[in-house]
Amino acid sequence: MAVCGLVAVLVLGIEAVVTVVAQIRCTDAAREAARLVARGEDGRAGAVVSAIAPAGAVLVVRKEGDTASVEVSAERRLLDVRASAFAVVEPGVGGAQAAGGGRRDG
Repeated sequence: MAVCGLVAVLVLGIEAVVTVVAQIRCTDAAREAARLVARGEDGRAGAVVSAIAPAGAVLVVRKEGDTASVEVSAERRLLDVRASAFAVVEPGVGGAQAAGGGRRDG
């Protein structure tokens, strides 16, 4: 009986560590995707999330005005992990204007 309890605790401990690692990977993927979207490289964001986040992760990108928010989520056995990141779109990218709303010459 003690061996069964020990095995159960060991399995739950390993799953907890794997879930924490998945959360960190989702956070890193969301941060990198937000940076890419802010630079106007929306197409690369999906590839980066596929490379960094856990297998089967889902990317959601929302753009509102001069801001972009990104959410990366992945399903785990016991818990789902989710991370989000926020970035200000660089001027001249995707219709964003320079500070003050003026024109940029250059």
